[in-house]
Amino acid sequence: MKSTSFNLFRHPLHAMLATICLLGFGTASANTDNPIPAVADQWRFEVTPYLWAPGIKGTMGFDNGLARSADFSSSNVLSNLKSGGMIAAEAHYGRWGIMGDLVSATLQNSGSVPVMTPEGAARVADKITLQQTILTGAATYTFANTKNAYVDGLLGVRAIDVTATLNGILDGTSFQRTISKSTSTVDPIIGAKGRYRIADSSWYVPFYGDIGSGGGTTNITWQAMVGVGKSFGKLIDASLTYRALYYDMKAGGVLQKTTMQGPQIAVTFKF
Repeated sequence: MKSTSFNLFRHPLHAMLATICLLGFGTASANTDNPIPAVADQWRFEVTPYLWAPGIKGTMGFDNGLARSADFSSSNVLSNLKSGGMIAAEAHYGRWGIMGDLVSATLQNSGSVPVMTPEGAARVADKITLQQTILTGAATYTFANTKNAYVDGLLGVRAIDVTATLNGILDGTSFQRTISKSTSTVDPIIGAKGRYRIADSSWYVPFYGDIGSGGGTTNITWQAMVGVGKSFGKLIDASLTYRALYYDMKAGGVLQKTTMQGPQIAVTFKF
């Protein structure tokens, strides 16, 4: 089978990155706000819209035992993105908190595959569509809170609903076939997240990691993220990170040994 390429949010990603760089250079000398949140007996909230540009590599399983290798790079997904949205949010009171993260996207790409028929060589035009929604939710507890470091432990679940559809049409004939497979699973996860302040400045290193399995469908799933961020006063943070999400579903699942990884740019509004 041939490989297919996707590029996600290319131009918006560049625009947001340029904006963050300009803000950073303009405030680097004047802004020494501590980017580490303070634990207090009052509510604090964060809302983070973001753009994640992952490549997808692995195997998509269809009905009837058909498996299709997936190698979707993050270099040109924009033309194949039909719809999508990404946002995260947190709420904290004292050391306790809750968090949620939502990724929803529909990708579609067309191509062709050479085949042999009784009449000779021919090509099958195919269109593959990948629809997925990934929702992560967890309760958190702050284990470390100093002027230079902040660490939350987390315990929660990740739910994924994914559908892969393959449409094939034999060129020059009326023969066509559609194969579709859907999988939904909810898996428990455990992990940690936080940030580390860089050299007593308003810059910091954000990090996140979790791992889980179960749900009757998943052998193992994990997620990791690390990068660099900057605080712009008490109301706004911005970050550029690299994020990876892995799923290995059991036989019959759509995503088998599949990794989604790539750069992410985010703006956090704090109140």
